[in-house]
Amino acid sequence: MKRGLFLLIAAAASAAFAQTAPQSPPPLPPATTAAPAPEATGTTRLTLSDALNRALSVNNTVERSRADIGLAEANRKLLLSNVLPRVNASGAATRNSTSASFGSAGQQTIILAQNDWNYRIVLSQPVYAGRREFRAYSQAKLGVLNAREAELGTEDAVLLRVASNYLGIVNADARIAIEQRNIDIAEQQRKQAQAFYEAGETTRVDVLRAETALKAAQRAFTLAQQVRENAVSRLRADLDLDTNIDAVPPERALPSLPDEAALVGRAETGRPDIVLAENNLRIAQLEIQKQHGFWLPTVTFDGGFIQQKSQFPAPKYSYGALRFNIPILQSGEVQARVAAAKEHELQARLDLDTARTSAREDVRTSASDLRSAEKTLAFAQEQLGAAEAEYTQVAELYRAQEATSLDVASAEASLADARRAVAEDTLNRNLAELRVWYAAGSIKPALGLTSPATAATQTAADAIITTNVAQTLLSAPTAAQTGVSVPHARTVADAATEKESGAVQK
Repeated sequence: MKRGLFLLIAAAASAAFAQTAPQSPPPLPPATTAAPAPEATGTTRLTLSDALNRALSVNNTVERSRADIGLAEANRKLLLSNVLPRVNASGAATRNSTSASFGSAGQQTIILAQNDWNYRIVLSQPVYAGRREFRAYSQAKLGVLNAREAELGTEDAVLLRVASNYLGIVNADARIAIEQRNIDIAEQQRKQAQAFYEAGETTRVDVLRAETALKAAQRAFTLAQQVRENAVSRLRADLDLDTNIDAVPPERALPSLPDEAALVGRAETGRPDIVLAENNLRIAQLEIQKQHGFWLPTVTFDGGFIQQKSQFPAPKYSYGALRFNIPILQSGEVQARVAAAKEHELQARLDLDTARTSAREDVRTSASDLRSAEKTLAFAQEQLGAAEAEYTQVAELYRAQEATSLDVASAEASLADARRAVAEDTLNRNLAELRVWYAAGSIKPALGLTSPATAATQTAADAIITTNVAQTLLSAPTAAQTGVSVPHARTVADAATEKESGAVQK
């Protein structure tokens, strides 16, 4: 009787639970995953020199800056054409409603033919225009030099970026090797902890602690791989590659740095941004002289040959004319132009001062960063030596059952951190040294490179110094008059256009 009552109560409880139990949610549709991005195929083995030379050849930013040189050169030729002679031919064929002539029947002179025609050839040569076209042409030549300096600055920036990414790949490879060593050590400690646990000499906690250290090392290994992939991606974009990159550790060390004063001197005379600012100041000074020229008369020579059907005044003849235009009242237009040009000259002077100040401070800041990076690297190497000694001693004590697994884990963490610190500080030191050379405007000589733009610009500057054409062509105030020194040879006009300048003077 009691057993039947118990079964009846259990059946009722089961039915009630089945009615009140929540129903399981419907199964979710299968998740759709995005298609993985296509991976780079193949591997390109590069040295640092290969990467830098390829960047100067195929980088889009560098090629675009070189195209600006062509634009500036075309503008120079356009302004040169304004002072060269022009020859034009024109003609007409006309059907008039009537004809007109005078004279007797046998000696009629036609002054209006019913079917008329004529043509003329005209030569026009500017003689004098207040030297405005000459100033504009000199500005255009400085514009060509500015485009070359802009290309040099772009090349320096691209080289710094490529070298930084390349060294980042090399450092990432070192980090991956370090993390692999950490994984090997953690795996060895896990096996040792497992053996001690199976022998009953330690607890399960030691095994779990060793497994935790192993997973942490594997996580750091994955992060190091991700850092490398990011650096490879940036380098591929700069080098126009679509393959994986195997970066060879550089063997050639950078040359020893001179003292800070010498670096500042290099920056103030050789950095492209300073040379460009100096050229802009010269352009502004020429603009003042050009605007002064609007007060002066303009003289033009015209010569031509005309032939026509009409015999009045003559069927064919030639002429020559010297035309001039003298401004008498400009209602303040020229004064306003000169005032605006002087303000632009003041702005260019301030920009030059700012560029020189920035260059000095860039050198000093980068040199300070390099000194700090070298000290930090020395401390990291000392830390690594101490961590290796600590780990060796703790491992021996652990094997002798005189140290706990917590001591071993702490020693492993200290050793791993010390190895990472050495790798990171080595990269920071190398990058800081590159930035010092970049701030001094000497990153190409430091890397052993000479771009075509550098050679062309230096050759033009040497030719200008040799022929001393700058004083004759520009006719601008000297440094003592303006209070601005222009120490670099590349700030003068391009001597390669000396013949064209001779045509301008004629």
